[in-house]
Amino acid sequence: MRGRYGRQGSSHTRARSGAGTRTRAWAALVAAGALALTACDSGGGGGAAGSTPSTGQERPHTVELPKLPGEKLEVSAVWTGPEQANFAKVLKEFEKRTGATVAFVPAQDPIVTFLGTKIAGGQPPDVALLPQVGALVAAVRNKWAQPAGPEARAQLEANYSPGWRQLGAVDGTQYGVYYKAANKSLVWYNAKAFEAAGVKPPKTWKELLAAADTLSASGTPAVSVAGADGWTLTDWFENVYLSQAGPEKYDRLAKHEIKWTDDSVKEALTTLGQLFGRKDFLAGGTGGALATEFPKSVTQTFTGGDRPAAAMVFEGDFVGVNIAQTEAKVGEDALVFPFPAVGAKAPVVSGGDVAVALTPSKGAQALLTFLASADAARIQAGAGGFVSPNKAVDLAAYPNDIQRGIAKALVAAGDDFRFDMSDQAPAAFGATPGTGEWKALQDFLANPSDVAGTQARLEADAAKAYGN
Repeated sequence: MRGRYGRQGSSHTRARSGAGTRTRAWAALVAAGALALTACDSGGGGGAAGSTPSTGQERPHTVELPKLPGEKLEVSAVWTGPEQANFAKVLKEFEKRTGATVAFVPAQDPIVTFLGTKIAGGQPPDVALLPQVGALVAAVRNKWAQPAGPEARAQLEANYSPGWRQLGAVDGTQYGVYYKAANKSLVWYNAKAFEAAGVKPPKTWKELLAAADTLSASGTPAVSVAGADGWTLTDWFENVYLSQAGPEKYDRLAKHEIKWTDDSVKEALTTLGQLFGRKDFLAGGTGGALATEFPKSVTQTFTGGDRPAAAMVFEGDFVGVNIAQTEAKVGEDALVFPFPAVGAKAPVVSGGDVAVALTPSKGAQALLTFLASADAARIQAGAGGFVSPNKAVDLAAYPNDIQRGIAKALVAAGDDFRFDMSDQAPAAFGATPGTGEWKALQDFLANPSDVAGTQARLEADAAKAYGN
């Protein structure tokens, strides 16, 4: 389970890069984390945490879909486990309303390579959900993607801010629908472990390190790090870098306009090493972190009562899907705080999955239209671990105050957000297991003192992948 906001392609469809307009997103999304935390502590907010949401399936339809009896479709995404199961509920509703039959085909990383193999074999899926900005550009450049039809575009116009529509467009033509989004600047924590150690949610990096020291001294390692999945390590770096170096340098590094040997990268890696370099802070030590995949990093944080394998786990709102596989309750046992400020401002990194039609069939366009509607998003919102940038989705559809707060802030931020840096990188650098940024940061986790060597490897791989 990736949760999943993978990496690949070029950066042509990035969000706007103006630094000044992004401060509202930082304020809105950071406030959402604090709001959700307050709501959970007080029991207030838009309904009881953990209350049963309205999935919207009983409500009047907001979009008309064609009848497609006998039509068979395939949909592909890098989703497995509960995330795939929750999406299957959306596909089932589409089948019910159209008469079509939809099969889900799990994809492997990098997804562009997976799709290329399928297309070369004459078996492209009708719709793919691409977990990075650049993968859509690659699909268009390879002449795989079909432009979104008028019905899908109408839903986008009605339900999405211009920034999210622009992310789904290439050279002015609309291809993609951002069905799923993520706030990837959250730290989830075991409430009992924090209470047992007498620790409060930190607001700064210095406070985070102090809390980690107290937690580890109490007998519970501070952090569960999913080092076996290199993509989580890129998210760690991006949050530290955005907060410490600022949005302008973040944009430049994302486009490789500055080198990975830059002092700003050195500073960010040195800062990250303050956490990674303390073996007692990590669940299972360094070796345990390197062997831990993302799903386990979450579940081991929320099992074991007040003595879990770790007290905290960092990742996006989609962590809720994995918490649901434990007995912990989001909003009670599992709480959240915004990624601490390393520099002047706390970071907010966003990601998303964009749906694109790969065949010219009527069914593919109908599914794209459905995924752009509030009808589809409401269903998966009710299952948890999901946030939609669709502003027509009723917040009551989300299952608890934490998810409602995150979703509300995402929509309120409008076009002001920073997209995941490695999602904007070429696949060879930012999206491939065992190589590029993923591998370099795994090596850094194994030896956090080797800042210069890590920078040199990152720059060599980036220069080769970007061609400059």
